[in-house]
Amino acid sequence: MSEPNRLIKEKSPYLLQHAYNPVDWYSWSDEAFEKAKREDKPVFLSIGYS
Repeated sequence: MSEPNRLIKEKSPYLLQHAYNPVDWYSWSDEAFEKAKREDKPVFLSIGYS
């Protein structure tokens, strides 16, 4: 199994189930938006599913 991404520190069961995805996901935070702005990159937003 690969190393977990930053979601491993979250409490949400939805976020935790994606902690081993091969994507460096960020949870909703100032850090995420500041990084996107600094790197002039769009934000890809996932709001879950049902």
